[in-house]
Amino acid sequence: MSDYSESATSRFALIEDNGVRLNIHYHDCGASQHVVVMLHGSGPGASGWSNFSRNIEPLMAAGYRVILMDCPGWSKSDSIVCTESRSALNARVLKALLEQLGIARAHLIGNSMGGHSAVAFALNYPDSVGRLVLMGGGTGGVSAFVPMPTEGIKLLQKVYREPTQANLQQMMDIFVHDSSDLTPELIAGRLENILKRRDHLENFTQSLALYPRQFPDVSMRLGEINASTLVIWGRNDRFVPMDTGLRLVAGITQSELHVFNNCGHWVQWEYAERFNRLVLDFLAP
Repeated sequence: MSDYSESATSRFALIEDNGVRLNIHYHDCGASQHVVVMLHGSGPGASGWSNFSRNIEPLMAAGYRVILMDCPGWSKSDSIVCTESRSALNARVLKALLEQLGIARAHLIGNSMGGHSAVAFALNYPDSVGRLVLMGGGTGGVSAFVPMPTEGIKLLQKVYREPTQANLQQMMDIFVHDSSDLTPELIAGRLENILKRRDHLENFTQSLALYPRQFPDVSMRLGEINASTLVIWGRNDRFVPMDTGLRLVAGITQSELHVFNNCGHWVQWEYAERFNRLVLDFLAP
């Protein structure tokens, strides 16, 4: 297998979206006509690589080309103040990136914000979607069982406003179910990534103030999605309640749900081996 390290797969693409030029960072792993795109969540300091580092190699070994796009406002991609649905923005940017790369169709794997973005892509570009995997996100709206915003989202927004190690540690402690794997080195590295791009922090906070529904509820449109969809959730998700996953399955006709017990908001990291097997079986022709 060729070198698929973080540095070796790093790429940039200049995208124009509604007259705005954006330099978008992404990772391009492997060479195959079968493509999987992985879309990260909205946490401060997040990136495609940090979200999915435990999942890339198995997909490549199975014969897939893996694209990890850093959405506008995250990692090395240009920052932006978003005054519309961020899900729709990310979907448009992804479509432009795939067109530049000559990719007509891809499977999409989305975590949290990435799930919202994958659903927006499937609604707006149905012919460009193979299969969908959604974890911890996909549609907005309130939970029938958990007060909104959830404790996790409150802590996430606190980190954006006050990016301290204490606030980040508090958020990460409930991000996963078992926080024992969250080493001081991991927290320190994440904080370093956050502080490198204070423009991302400021613009995210400003975006929320200007357009609070960054990830709108599209429940009423889910029936338009014809792609086979695997919905995966952590039973103990304290950021996006599990009943959101039930709404996705109720709305998307060709869908199924897998729930991981003793698992938080980061299934692909907390249960990487089992997640990888589940996804590979689902994507298999």
